[in-house]
Amino acid sequence: MDMHQLKLSREHDAPIYLQLYARFRDAITAGKLHPGDRVPSVRSLASELNLARGTVEMAYQMLGSEGYFLTRGPAGTIVSPRLETLGDSGHPAASEPLARTSPGSQSITGAIRPFQLGLPALDAFPRKTWARLEGRNVRTLHPASMAYPDPTGYEPLRRAIAAYLGISRGIACTQEQVFVTAGYRSGLDLVSRSLLTPGDTGWYEDPGYLFARQFLERAGMCLEPVPVDSEGLKVEAGLKQAPHARFAVVTPTHQSPMGMAMSLPRRLQLLEWASQRQAWIIEDDYDSEFRYHGRPLPALKSLDRDGRVLYTGTFSKVLFPGLRLAYLVVPETQIEKMRDAADHLGGLGSIVSQATVADFMEQGHFARHLRKMRSLYATRRGYLVDALSQAFGSRLHVQPQAGGIHVLARLNTSHHDKDLADAAQAHGLAVEALSNWRMRRSRQGGLLMGFSGFTTNKQARESVDQLAAVLNTC
Repeated sequence: MDMHQLKLSREHDAPIYLQLYARFRDAITAGKLHPGDRVPSVRSLASELNLARGTVEMAYQMLGSEGYFLTRGPAGTIVSPRLETLGDSGHPAASEPLARTSPGSQSITGAIRPFQLGLPALDAFPRKTWARLEGRNVRTLHPASMAYPDPTGYEPLRRAIAAYLGISRGIACTQEQVFVTAGYRSGLDLVSRSLLTPGDTGWYEDPGYLFARQFLERAGMCLEPVPVDSEGLKVEAGLKQAPHARFAVVTPTHQSPMGMAMSLPRRLQLLEWASQRQAWIIEDDYDSEFRYHGRPLPALKSLDRDGRVLYTGTFSKVLFPGLRLAYLVVPETQIEKMRDAADHLGGLGSIVSQATVADFMEQGHFARHLRKMRSLYATRRGYLVDALSQAFGSRLHVQPQAGGIHVLARLNTSHHDKDLADAAQAHGLAVEALSNWRMRRSRQGGLLMGFSGFTTNKQARESVDQLAAVLNTC
């Protein structure tokens, strides 16, 4: 492949690294690059295209994380040989052009406890900026905005979300495909009412997001627990256990709660299953913004050529849970059906909050906040991991992960993780047992601990010492 065919443009709204990623992905799709082909080194490609090495490195990291590239150290980087085993039908279809930017856990109540899951670093939230934007929206609120709101969400916010997803997540969508919801579970409610029927069977990652499971079971769905491994959901297991399932709920970018990313072959298998069975994939992209190494991975939705993926995101983890705002991106063919269902739901509440989030995104505060939080969370995760290592030594192993705002720790003990978590909870420590996030019993227990609230090394050590004292009494 002639590298000059990459045709990168600084006038394009998408960042250069994302353009470079897309061009390589399309070249593999079109057969211009084959499994096993060697690609230029970061240094040589940066020199040839007159780019910064960091720009090329970001694109290569994304391609490697998604399974397109395989790095072999001094031997160089090649197109992954694993793609060859997928056959011609396994390659992802060429993506739509990157969208252009338009101008323009758990429920927490009461006091915040150490190790609390699902909470962002509230101490680092830019309150002054938020208050200024919110105050302006209150003062300039147009009478038309004070009437009954659009059930699909505030139009400028939907436009801002569509633009953000096109740049950051590789999702080409229109604002009409974006539905603002009152939290993630409200998005699940919209999907359940529109596309599913009580009694439908769906694949559920085991272990998986506890509160999605609880909601779907209460909505009358039958969930089939499908195991996960280092590559994410085991699609082959799902095909054996429930081949005729109507839907699957997955966290492919950062599996909840284990932390791995779903590999490219698994993503393509899942999409092929959904296409053949006319099933739905609900992609929960709950904290993809918080990846510590390289850029966030592209969404599964960016590979969806048959309109089978319903993409969900939330502002609870990136801003603050009190907003109760999330969003759902639906296939174009389902817009009218979703709009009809949204008309019959309870609505979104205050238009001021939606307008403030829209301004926060359009004026660049959102992107700056995310950059700040990525660095901050990497530091705070280090506080917790170091404190756990000092207190427990080899008795505890922290599961490696590339992002997120919690850690999974495994203790070398015969005690059940539920007993240990219950003991910690009784002493005011918000540690959770991995077993509670499973549908099927497993000997592989663990403790889930949030770290976003640890502002100093000392604070993390004090909380971990308290946890060690509690666990030592068990």
